[in-house]
Amino acid sequence: MIAASADVRLALDLCGIFVFALSGGLVGVRARLDLFGVVVLAWVSGLGGGIIRDVFLGDLPPDGISNGWYVITILVAGLVVFAFHGLFVDLSRHRPQLRLRRIAQSVKYLDAVGVATFAVAGSLKAISLGAPPLAAVFVGGITAVGGGMIRDVLVGQVPEVLRRELYALPALLGSSVVVIASELGHLSFPVIWAALLLVLGIRVAAIAFDLHAPVPITPSRGEAS
Repeated sequence: MIAASADVRLALDLCGIFVFALSGGLVGVRARLDLFGVVVLAWVSGLGGGIIRDVFLGDLPPDGISNGWYVITILVAGLVVFAFHGLFVDLSRHRPQLRLRRIAQSVKYLDAVGVATFAVAGSLKAISLGAPPLAAVFVGGITAVGGGMIRDVLVGQVPEVLRRELYALPALLGSSVVVIASELGHLSFPVIWAALLLVLGIRVAAIAFDLHAPVPITPSRGEAS
């Protein structure tokens, strides 16, 4: 069964860890943290969601602290951020300035890839461990957004998942596609790719067109008086 394929889940996990670690490192650069702070944010972003997933599923110790491939992936992502941080810092001035807009956009699109891969990987692992369908959907969603939420809290900002373009909803949708396909006995590589591309497509469209989930309508100051 594809859901039980360790190779598939490992590949998805490593992809998600890498891009989320990159986004975490860039958030650290944007927050002007030192090298240790940047590494911590990369580690939390890349592994936080997976650790939460494994704890919920009772798969202990979590892969994030026991799988050497995951640690190597984090280190490679950290080296990439270090090597190319000049793309996000304007060194032409007397005092180097951060290219904040470029960092913000890069974080968004890296997060989009991470959300898509982790939503699918999280639901696949839940299915392989025999989790009920509803639990598998929520585990996929939590895997996708968990690391980013911890990252944002550590730098003192409201998590992106709670305030930005459509974020968690695409993850839950992708997880649902995987779980429903599994329940119907039609889970296959094309379905996995379709779910991943669905999440990625919705997330990228939300970024490009500034699409948000509905928010409560609050009266203006004049109406409130």
